[in-house]
Amino acid sequence: MEPLAPHEKIFVDSDIVDDENHGEIACHECHGGNPDDPNWKTAHNGVVRDPTYPDATTACGDCHDEINENYQKSLHVSLRPYRVIIDKRANPNAVIRNKLECAMNAHCYKCHSSCGQCHISRPTSVEGGFLDGHLFQKKPPMQEVCTACHGARVEKEYFGENKGVLPDVHREKYMKCDKCHTGDEMHGDGKEYANRYEVENGPKCTDCHKEIYKREAENVITHRIHKGKASCHVCHAQPYKNCSACHVGKDKNGLPFYKSKASWLDFKIGLNPLKSEKRPETFVTLRHANVDRGTFDFYVK
Repeated sequence: MEPLAPHEKIFVDSDIVDDENHGEIACHECHGGNPDDPNWKTAHNGVVRDPTYPDATTACGDCHDEINENYQKSLHVSLRPYRVIIDKRANPNAVIRNKLECAMNAHCYKCHSSCGQCHISRPTSVEGGFLDGHLFQKKPPMQEVCTACHGARVEKEYFGENKGVLPDVHREKYMKCDKCHTGDEMHGDGKEYANRYEVENGPKCTDCHKEIYKREAENVITHRIHKGKASCHVCHAQPYKNCSACHVGKDKNGLPFYKSKASWLDFKIGLNPLKSEKRPETFVTLRHANVDRGTFDFYVK
């Protein structure tokens, strides 16, 4: 994603004062600093760039108390699935775990989201910048927010940008991410989940396609035969991006980087590795994992 120009990143639109919900909140009430100090250098002491991360209680919690409380455990904040996988696969030795934690903090745990990084600015992972002059967006714009983080795979697949692959059928109907991935799912429900497939209020195809198992429905026999045996994607997906051999490290200036082998398009059907009540199918589509044994060799072997 192309970074915003400097003035686009920080220009505050004066229309914000007309926002009936947020317009009367002074800058320092969320961001800190001292508005009574005439010296701009010292007036900015204590200013916080994103007052909604890691704790949005002061900035958002007074009005959005339930959302704020639940959001602390949402996958966008906790990134818990990463931790669950590492806990299962990594050496339990405390010294090794500490080094691995440093690696994860420098790389894998950098893509947290926050209230501000969805509703006010682009995510920090793409260098931030206001979406629209600090005006609050009730629904985050898909290509400024969602695909800013989910761009390498999801964006290209959804928009049909991979060679020889058509746009997703939902894209062709001009549907945006939040049509399926609602605010309730994004904000969390206060429960901690080990992976995204467990999320109770996550989308299911049958939320919209309610009629597919009824006698008069088109292709009803096919759908009934495969119900509980194969996921919808097994029949309805296209080739998708796969990656391998990701290696992370830091350059001579201490800046984190990663590199991996060239990605490829593939389509694989296999046994469901995360079978659950919500996802009971025996067969699902599988994507090649990007991590291998040497991913964290820069930090620990």
